[in-house]
Amino acid sequence: MLKSARFILLLGIIFLLGSCQFQKLMKSSDYEEKYAMAIQYYDKQDYNRALQLMDQIVPIFKGTDKAQELEYMYANSYFMQADFVLASYYFKRYYKSYPRSEKAEDALYFSAYCNYIDSPRPSLDQETTRAAIQSMKLFMVRFPDSEKVDGASAIVEELEKKLEEKEYNIAKQYYKMEDYNAAITSFQTYLKNYPNSEFREDVMFYVLKSYYDFALLSFSAKQEERFTKSVSYYVDFVALYPESNYRKKADEIHKEASRYIGRSLNEEIN
Repeated sequence: MLKSARFILLLGIIFLLGSCQFQKLMKSSDYEEKYAMAIQYYDKQDYNRALQLMDQIVPIFKGTDKAQELEYMYANSYFMQADFVLASYYFKRYYKSYPRSEKAEDALYFSAYCNYIDSPRPSLDQETTRAAIQSMKLFMVRFPDSEKVDGASAIVEELEKKLEEKEYNIAKQYYKMEDYNAAITSFQTYLKNYPNSEFREDVMFYVLKSYYDFALLSFSAKQEERFTKSVSYYVDFVALYPESNYRKKADEIHKEASRYIGRSLNEEIN
């Protein structure tokens, strides 16, 4: 028990001395020593202290032969601390500053990869997702022979599916809110943007249903037009998905819409 207490006390003293020495180094004007210690902390994976020192010396060594290595370590230290926003920014800056560097490929890739990691779930704003897609595509153009290209391509596909899901959910939300006009526009835009979507069957059904529900809430002058569009989408839907799980409901909608159109035509004739 006594030995354990002494050991803990010794560790505390060592930590305190190390902390005092680090604070003294931070206040020092010896930038060469700060540079050497920043490298040492980085190699020991003490990225927090390495970053504190590099914050001070990166501007000092800019334009020197030490700058290139230092700026890459600076970006990577943020990455290793999971600060992906700053890591992406500094990796991108490194690539722009040293496009012919042997680390340029990694820098551009990790700039995009940080945005990929930081990409939120589909229900949230997708600005970071779009930035990741753009950056990954740039990487594939700039380094087409890289061994990372296949992985980058898979990431782009994954992120594009996330944007696709986001657009689908927005359209569904309009429908749930009974804003049928906005839902129809969103669903039709979705079909145009994603013609091979896994949600295509669902979307086509919701277009015909949205037109039908929209017609029910419309003034009589607009009802025939909107019921007719529902019927038109029904024809396309059944042609593409005759065995759909939505078929029974679609048939019911078609029957009711057709009945209204027929009644409307008879009224015009009489």
